[in-house]
Amino acid sequence: MDSERRTAERAEPFRRFAEWMERALAAQVPEPTAMALATADAQGHPSVRMVLLKGFDEAGFVFYTNLESRKGRELAENAQAALCFFWQPLELQVRIEGRVEPVSPAEADEYYASRARGSRIGAWASLQSQPLTSYQELMASVQEYEARFTGDDIPRPPHWSGFRVIPSRIEFWQGRPNRLHERERFDLDPADPNLWHVQNLYP
Repeated sequence: MDSERRTAERAEPFRRFAEWMERALAAQVPEPTAMALATADAQGHPSVRMVLLKGFDEAGFVFYTNLESRKGRELAENAQAALCFFWQPLELQVRIEGRVEPVSPAEADEYYASRARGSRIGAWASLQSQPLTSYQELMASVQEYEARFTGDDIPRPPHWSGFRVIPSRIEFWQGRPNRLHERERFDLDPADPNLWHVQNLYP
């Protein structure tokens, strides 16, 4: 039998996520912005990897990558993704599912400009997810771009940008003794993007 449901305004799960992220930061959890990103290709073959959250608000959750990487290619074929945050010392987990859209060029430019110089060079030098003969080959590419961009004005590569996961489902999990964990799921109303349907789940 279904448990009792309630409705919530657009901002509620984002406020809770912000509160939990603040708890993780205050507790000095290692890499609190690390999240598992799951994607699938056009045939539905899944893959998952860890990436870093670089921003979030009610519009969604943002990360950056090489667009020609495996995840970039898969998102071009199948613009759906899932995220998972797990702050183990706090026994807190957040799962997010939704469609994915590219960030604007202005957003990508702003974030890229904030990166360390070495990371900006690396975005040019690395053919992410492509076969590599040796690590020396990568270092030679780094040296090539170091020589090409001698100052600090390093433009954003055309193959490097960001994605925003726009959630249609967010689940909050809190660990409890005897594996009797608390789970609360927010599902976006398909007819009203400002309304969530909220339900507790068995652990």
